[in-house]
Amino acid sequence: MNDDVEGAEAGLAKGTDSNISTKLGRGVVTFLRATLGFEQDVMREASDRLAEAEASASNDQRRAQRDRHSDHSVIYPPGSEFALCHAESQLMSAVVGVLNESLTESIRGFYKLRKAYITLDGLLEAENRFIKGKNPSGMLHSARYSTDSLKSNKSTLSYKSSHGMPGGFGQKTPHPVAPGPTNPAIKLQQPSAEHAVNLAEPDGDDDEDEFFDADETHEGARTPVHYLGHLETETPVEKMKDLSLDHNESIGKDRLPQACDPVSPATPNSKVSLPSTLDVGPDSSIFANPVDMFIHSGSNLCYGLLLLLISMIPPAFSKLLFIIGFKGDRERGIKMMWQASKFHNINGAMSGLILLGYYNGVIGFCDILPDSKDGSLEGYPKEECEALLADMRVRHPKSQLWMLEEARMHASNKELEESVKILSGNLKSPLKQVEALGMFEKSLVSMYLHDYELCAKSFIKCVDLNNWSHALYYYIAGAAYVELYRQFKTSDPTKARTFAAKAEELLKVVPKHTGKKKFMARQLPFDIFVLRKLHKWEQRATEWKVDFIDAIGVSPIEEMIYFWNGYKRMRMEHLDKSLACLSWSSSSENPNWDRESLDEQAIQSVLRAAVLRNMRMYPQARQLLSMNVINHDRLAFKGHLKDDWTCPTAHYEMAANFWMERDGGKDDADRIRSCGEWLDKVAKWESYELDARIGLKVTTAQDTLKKYGYGGPA
Repeated sequence: MNDDVEGAEAGLAKGTDSNISTKLGRGVVTFLRATLGFEQDVMREASDRLAEAEASASNDQRRAQRDRHSDHSVIYPPGSEFALCHAESQLMSAVVGVLNESLTESIRGFYKLRKAYITLDGLLEAENRFIKGKNPSGMLHSARYSTDSLKSNKSTLSYKSSHGMPGGFGQKTPHPVAPGPTNPAIKLQQPSAEHAVNLAEPDGDDDEDEFFDADETHEGARTPVHYLGHLETETPVEKMKDLSLDHNESIGKDRLPQACDPVSPATPNSKVSLPSTLDVGPDSSIFANPVDMFIHSGSNLCYGLLLLLISMIPPAFSKLLFIIGFKGDRERGIKMMWQASKFHNINGAMSGLILLGYYNGVIGFCDILPDSKDGSLEGYPKEECEALLADMRVRHPKSQLWMLEEARMHASNKELEESVKILSGNLKSPLKQVEALGMFEKSLVSMYLHDYELCAKSFIKCVDLNNWSHALYYYIAGAAYVELYRQFKTSDPTKARTFAAKAEELLKVVPKHTGKKKFMARQLPFDIFVLRKLHKWEQRATEWKVDFIDAIGVSPIEEMIYFWNGYKRMRMEHLDKSLACLSWSSSSENPNWDRESLDEQAIQSVLRAAVLRNMRMYPQARQLLSMNVINHDRLAFKGHLKDDWTCPTAHYEMAANFWMERDGGKDDADRIRSCGEWLDKVAKWESYELDARIGLKVTTAQDTLKKYGYGGPA
């Protein structure tokens, strides 16, 4: 976490190769490099290392469960630390798998998410039973299970008997919990074998599930309603076919912890209370055993991250929930990650990094969020984030990641100049992916500042630092020079021609770099977007008999600012510049405006409305959207080379306007209802360009509205 990857590798090289700590440590190091840089070769290395750690954790868990004489935790069943390592390996493998270009690996990744979820749920179940078993004097009662939540089942994804917990991998002979280290504040009443808590031993077959590319058409096949479990006699295909496709019956009601359980998986509407350990700090006597501290912080990090990630899946990817088999819970996930961040170990550091990335990145993309004054951690808790960042810089002072997050925080607070100042400083890091992230962030912030030359030069530098999406870097750099061409077209034609040549050179090289990267075996949505735009402009240049630079439509740089939600980070003077850029297309300087199609005019209206919304001119923004976009038939925006994203995005903008117009008065209830009704229309929209990006905003918004009493369409 101090960016010293070489030092970490050297330290791990001194460890025993067969040790799970060594293998998991190597996996974590490579995982960080893979997720920070999105480079395929690093992802393959991470996948291999994590597979080794996963197998090693299974073996160690099996040995720990058989060892009756080892010093076990008073909170968790024998082998729980290795069960956590196994789940962490699966979770990281799942992320790498989903980022992989192979569809098979992506599906395997989602299946691993499901298995990691059940292991983590078991660990939290044990923790909750420990807390509920403590009486006011500090004594513990026997860990008795509810008969409802312990129905015997042959599936490894359920309780095997009154001795088992979810998260195991097979049914083996249970062992009683042995007392942990002596602690005067905690006394353990040894449970009888009948009521002992234990994690089932790993089943050797669990990690041998194979995935193959299968035919996509199956006539007459019926989808099972319930997940029927993992029976040892089944083939891999038979095991996969039993996954539930029903939202409400995702794991089988008889296999979920009961609703009265504070740590049962919660849906957004759940009224279940959170476990009391979320208020317990690392200094508490409950976590006197460092192993217990590791399990608690790790399970809260991983389980919280799972709940958060699944809660953000946009409507376009909703079918993925069928594979995963459970719903997310943004509120609970965030609180669990804040809890994990309290602990001064790798789990706390990772949780802090993810939280800051979430607030300064993901939340920055969204508009309809809970109000900070309501004390919610789901919006943008500025003071908490600042305190967390300060804490992380003290813990890991050599890492440039915190400088990057500080720059992002300034941008989130509309302090763009300060953000660029930090990003223009010395962000050299032994971890090259951190340097690449810093340059990419600098490119975006300079784009929001309308510093087009700095924006273009920074994006071009990204090409040498990272190989994830060269098409993106070249496209935005070219779009920046388009804006410079338009600025000087009348006042300095010579300079304008220079910028036009640079813009055309960069934009024409974009197609050479598209299609090289894939997500879940599909071409990246942005690659599809820019290729269509370039073909559209080339066709117009031919039809209108003009130069390519003059056939380009409404400001492509402002389009990019919108898709990164840059308007949210701008002050009034920056927003005024955006309005000026957008006005150029319909001004007298552009002789081609009268030729523009409806979808191109809609781009200008949607972007101008977004600027007006951020200027708090809500009625004007809604009027612009209604007159120029929404009043037209949606079919008019569809067709060859057309920008079909404008119409659904206009509906989202209407929702955002109603939400942001709230003032605490009597009309707020009507505004929330209107916001929800517009969102419902967007959520049901058929596929359109970059729908996942808009879908993230919609999913987050719908979750927010539920907390404010909106229950969906009547």
